[in-house]
Amino acid sequence: MLEGAGQVRRRGARSGGPAGHRPPERVPLPGAAARAADVRSRFVTLDLLITGGTVVDGTGADGVQADVAVAGGVIVAVGQYPVETDAARVLDATGKVVCPGFVDLHTHSDLTLLSAPQARSAVHQGITTTVIGNCGLGVAPLAAGADVDGVRAAVGYLDLDPGVDWSWRSYGEYLDAVAAARPSLNVAGLVGHLPLHAGIVGFDDREPTPRELDEMTSLLADALDAGAAGLSTGLMYAPLTFVRPAELVALARVVAEHDALFAWHLRDYADDVVPAVREALDVAAATGVRTQLSHLTAVGRRNWGSVARALELVEAARADGLDVAVDMYPYLAGNAPMAQRLPAWAQAGGDAAMRARLADPEAVARIRASWAADAIGWDEITVNSAPDPAVVGHTVTKLAAERGTDPDTVALDLLARHGNAVSMVAGGRDAGDLRAVLSHPASVIGSDGQALDVDGPTGRGMPHPRSYGTYPRLLSEHVADGTLTLPEAIRKCTSGAARRAGITDRGTITAGQAADIVVLDVGRLADRATFADPRRYPAGVDAVIVNGEPTTGRGQHTGARAGRVLRAGTKDKGQRS
Repeated sequence: MLEGAGQVRRRGARSGGPAGHRPPERVPLPGAAARAADVRSRFVTLDLLITGGTVVDGTGADGVQADVAVAGGVIVAVGQYPVETDAARVLDATGKVVCPGFVDLHTHSDLTLLSAPQARSAVHQGITTTVIGNCGLGVAPLAAGADVDGVRAAVGYLDLDPGVDWSWRSYGEYLDAVAAARPSLNVAGLVGHLPLHAGIVGFDDREPTPRELDEMTSLLADALDAGAAGLSTGLMYAPLTFVRPAELVALARVVAEHDALFAWHLRDYADDVVPAVREALDVAAATGVRTQLSHLTAVGRRNWGSVARALELVEAARADGLDVAVDMYPYLAGNAPMAQRLPAWAQAGGDAAMRARLADPEAVARIRASWAADAIGWDEITVNSAPDPAVVGHTVTKLAAERGTDPDTVALDLLARHGNAVSMVAGGRDAGDLRAVLSHPASVIGSDGQALDVDGPTGRGMPHPRSYGTYPRLLSEHVADGTLTLPEAIRKCTSGAARRAGITDRGTITAGQAADIVVLDVGRLADRATFADPRRYPAGVDAVIVNGEPTTGRGQHTGARAGRVLRAGTKDKGQRS
């Protein structure tokens, strides 16, 4: 009798000897599978056999009942195996769905993976590959002479553990640091525009000189040569708020030359979301760069419906031959540094200058005037992380009532004291817009979350529940409501996202692919994390396998840390480095 899903056991001799008493049997594979596995004979030693499940292979095809055979960290065959087949480990997935591990195209785990490499919040929801460096908020490369402290303050949203030592300069050195941490999942990385720009141009509102722009493009090319999967920008974050089209086009040309991805946190997601989409598509048209519009949404009731126009622009660009797609997560609230609410001019000069500016009455008056026209109010904004734990978990409006003052004053005080270290959860989104993006053929899924350790420094505060439950939420709620079929939802989470990042060796359950596999009990599948109680693992994710190694089972992390740094465009791509 085989054990239940999530209970991986080692098998011994069929005569009933103790587990591990003899080596696993070498079993025959069909010729095509043997060729895909690149074996010299039609026999291979199995490290893991997953039996009896319904395989939803990540291509969008309907599920079929099949066994999945794994050897050397690779899927070597998918089909029916004899009952007597032996293997080092056997996992019974009868009644369960077996699918590829989820490829999270959009995350901010750049530093949390160095603090918490077991990546518990990610792997427990089925994520086996994470793409870091999004929204322009990366941590490398850092030019010679860069203000490292200034950059670290500017990306404070990522910096949840002050104990993490920034000891790198080049992008390759940063990837080496991630590999040395031995994460539990695979990691691919985008170059963050912010450290690239701020390290050379600084934090003021000015264009780069021709020499500075040459230095930026050279540094970007070096990072792509070192294995970065692309570039991300975040045009709502200072100093990227000051970036002009010429810089974006110059950088995009370098990305296009490397056949890499350019991901955009747009310049606006509220009143000007459609012009912001046009800006990204204009750069794509000028350079031919593969383009990803990150977390496409429209904020504020008066902007609901704008997503439909944005998607029309994407469709027109694709019809013109541009490689453009979008991503989103299945929640009606986002998470970002609260400083994002400030007008661009108020953020000039970096974190320290911004905080000092908030002591100027004239500047404060201008900020208040700009806030009066914002699309969402302070009642829709909750402080979810700050050095002062007393403010965490409360809306700005509630904090104002407790203090006997107005919400603007509370927000200004928080920003003056904590700068980019205070972050918010912001609502103001429409369920219809969300469904339109999730169901669009050009969309894939990215959590916009972080890999966190509930028991460590990264587990503090009130994180957005997407860090714990994005994929179970999508595959339960948005399949149940008819937004997506299960096979199509899984495709958007696996091969669809992988191909956007240029990852070709994982994302499907087919022979020859890396053995990143998830076993789901679809009937129990649920996101149990909430905004009020976010640090909860989901139900129904019965087992997670990374590169052939069981990493979670029966709700527990096994301690395995089999993840690899996926260096794009190098001979080490897909290999631990």
